[in-house]
Amino acid sequence: MDRIVNARRLRQSQTLAEERLWAILRGRRLDGYKFRRQVPIDRYFADFVCRDAKLIVELDGASHEDRFLHDQTRTEVLERCGFHVLRFDNEAVLSDPGGAAEAIGAALRLRF
Repeated sequence: MDRIVNARRLRQSQTLAEERLWAILRGRRLDGYKFRRQVPIDRYFADFVCRDAKLIVELDGASHEDRFLHDQTRTEVLERCGFHVLRFDNEAVLSDPGGAAEAIGAALRLRF
């Protein structure tokens, strides 16, 4: 499948946690940093990417249960591409979106 078509499909079918986090990140709302969502990097699609800070934010829902090795490999590949990867459970974002935003903001400040 075409990567652009697949990225568009992923953006249109976002989870509730992705929707909530996107409301915080979009439009340079978090400390002025630009984020994009569902960005193809290597063989994966990163949930949220700040290219300037080389930061990827991944949200892990029920589909990630029992997939630790897959997620670990994915993180290693993305890090080899020069990115730092932050992972949050969907539930953490849904229950405390401000806490997730603070953690992402702290990671952004550390990158510069």
